[in-house]
Amino acid sequence: MRFYLISDNIDTQVGMRLAGIDGVVVHKPDEVQKALSEAMNDRENAVILITEKLVKLCSETVYDYKLNRKQPLIVEIPDRHTTSNITETISKYIESAIGLKL
Repeated sequence: MRFYLISDNIDTQVGMRLAGIDGVVVHKPDEVQKALSEAMNDRENAVILITEKLVKLCSETVYDYKLNRKQPLIVEIPDRHTTSNITETISKYIESAIGLKL
């Protein structure tokens, strides 16, 4: 079982590679969806790390996977360009999962 990264910038990918985590760099919504689909269907992947910017590009697809698939686990990570609030991200996930707005 391994970690896999889907990133929007090379700096994040290089940092993760130094930690032994493979991944891809993508920028367009169709590239994100393809990379995520391939990563989700690879049985070796236990955790998929995806940058916040890419989650925003394809939020419906990402949250659909999170809600309907048990494995692998998708973890949204900040990168050096991110300024979002983690509380907001968690609240949005809860709202889409159970329909409760916090």
